Amino acid sequence: MPELPDVQVYIERLTAHCAGKTLDKLRIVSPFVLRTFDPPSTEVHGKRVEGFSRLGKRIIFELEDELFIVVHLMIAGRLRWRKAGAAVPRGRGLAGFDFADGTLVFTEASKKKRASIHVVRGRDALEPFDRGGLEVMGADPAAFVAAMRRENHTLKRALTDPRILSGIGNAYSDEILLHARLSPFKQTRHMSDEELTNLLHSVQAVLEEWTERHRAAVGDGFPDKVTAFHDDMAVHGKYKQPCPVCGSPVQRIVYAENEANYCATCQTEGKVLADRALSRLLKDNWPRTLDELEALKDR
Repeated sequence: MPELPDVQVYIERLTAHCAGKTLDKLRIVSPFVLRTFDPPSTEVHGKRVEGFSRLGKRIIFELEDELFIVVHLMIAGRLRWRKAGAAVPRGRGLAGFDFADGTLVFTEASKKKRASIHVVRGRDALEPFDRGGLEVMGADPAAFVAAMRRENHTLKRALTDPRILSGIGNAYSDEILLHARLSPFKQTRHMSDEELTNLLHSVQAVLEEWTERHRAAVGDGFPDKVTAFHDDMAVHGKYKQPCPVCGSPVQRIVYAENEANYCATCQTEGKVLADRALSRLLKDNWPRTLDELEALKDR
């Protein structure tokens, strides 16, 4: 699932390509993608795009007359800028946003069709999409500590829970925890104020670094290669590869269909964690299936 750095760069490039222009037409190709009926999707035709914003991992199209299009990419949804009138591909195509000088094509490389579009009227109608998580990039230590202490969870769960923190998922949580030298399974109740403040610094540093990396890679173009896996990532997707900090092989915990990547030397005092040894610990802190995980992220 695209996370805060990816969504932020999407918004910047959407602003460069589409802000101030008229959305001539919204072509809904997949019957599953549109989740609202009032106002009808045709209501956005001919409306000027006033701007874009982020709400968690959702992208908000802000149109004139208090109309909003809420796009949730979920795991496999992607946006691509194409020539005007470009066809929306069969099978994985969901919708096309037509402008005079180009078409924004919305696709999803999954048969489960979790990506969505909502068309709503009035800013108050955006409130149900706000899961309440803290916006970490502008957060101060006191607010971060308070958010992390509301419930007791493993750090992996707390970082990726949209009710606690906004915009962080599986990929960047792995990178953040290596940067902070913390175990993914340390309980938040065992964290001191100083440790949580240091974790906030790691959160902000990692997210800022990857936002800048994506921004530099895209330049004046449009993000066409959004993925959760990058060659320059330290631990995420790097199972058995050397940790860039200490050279130890990256470890992996797989629980049901979920996983966490970590360095035992840097994060768990040299202890390699066994899946079966974590089963009781994770029972209340990590969804058992991918569907449960996605349901949590979509709250």
